[in-house]
Amino acid sequence: MDLITKVENSVRLNQAEAEELYELDLITLGKLADNIRRDRFGNKSFFNINRHINPTNVCKDICKFCAYSASRKNPNQYTMSIEEIVSIAKDAWNKGAKEVHIVSAHNPDAGLDWYMGAFYAIRQELPDIHIKALTAAEIHFLATSNGLSYEEVIDLMIENGVDSMPGGGAEIFDEDVRDFICKGKVSSNQWLDIHRRWHKRGRMSNATMLFGHIESRSHRIDHMIRLRDLQDESGGFNAFIPLVYQKENNFLKVTKFPTAQEILKTYAISRIILDNIPHIKAYWATSTIGLALLAQEFGADDLDGTIQKESIQSAAGASSGNGMELKEFVSLIKDSGFRAIERDSLYNELREY
Repeated sequence: MDLITKVENSVRLNQAEAEELYELDLITLGKLADNIRRDRFGNKSFFNINRHINPTNVCKDICKFCAYSASRKNPNQYTMSIEEIVSIAKDAWNKGAKEVHIVSAHNPDAGLDWYMGAFYAIRQELPDIHIKALTAAEIHFLATSNGLSYEEVIDLMIENGVDSMPGGGAEIFDEDVRDFICKGKVSSNQWLDIHRRWHKRGRMSNATMLFGHIESRSHRIDHMIRLRDLQDESGGFNAFIPLVYQKENNFLKVTKFPTAQEILKTYAISRIILDNIPHIKAYWATSTIGLALLAQEFGADDLDGTIQKESIQSAAGASSGNGMELKEFVSLIKDSGFRAIERDSLYNELREY
């Protein structure tokens, strides 16, 4: 059975076969991924009304790809008070946000009570908002710096109101690559183990992959297959999010960047490989809104959300700093020939625009 026939018949591909997908022409690959996407979701494109909150940029880790950390190129350190974080969340709720997405740096001075206190305070003020917070990298940081196990940090998260986990910190699972781009950060096995433990609590999370820097195509495939294996075991991933590396204001010094064709191929391949993860998210904050809209025809069924404000990707050159107005977001989806479906954080459909 040839490669295309295997994909058309939903035969799982191994590492070598999956790498061969990159050799297919873009249109053929796109059609294969689009067929899978449309079999599952028709021409629905999902999004949510959300607010990203990045409460501190003070970080003990030094990741070469990061432009957000204040410990290096950015001299403007900040750490929000819990009152400030709650005020932002309340403002977002009043503007229609159903979710706050809280991710920040690994601040050694803030303290565990600050992290958990912020979640608790939001939950007390906004009992119905969905709190998506703490990457596996942040959980690893909080556990190791406070002498706690991963389970203890996870239990504290749940006790203080966290509903689901974002997928950040995964970067690329290959340890040689990690050793170069984010040495000292959570390891690939630790990242997977933290999500496994979160899923065992009956909670959902997302998974990411940062690509377009020094990694190879084989590294990307290896990353996807490791996620597929964990999903077979735990079933706890809602969505996979291929994050396009942002090139400005960091120390990775990449000179060759992926073409739009390479990015679209990676979206399509992720849809084909990750047969057990429901959603593929084209996170417009890293891919640009234009490419994210095009990715809808290459396997992606989700565009994230309105964001309102975002600091991490925009620090590295992305145009997501002030989010996007709901009306514009919906119009772009509809004008691209898809149905704009507002969802909640767990992909329950709320309304069609």
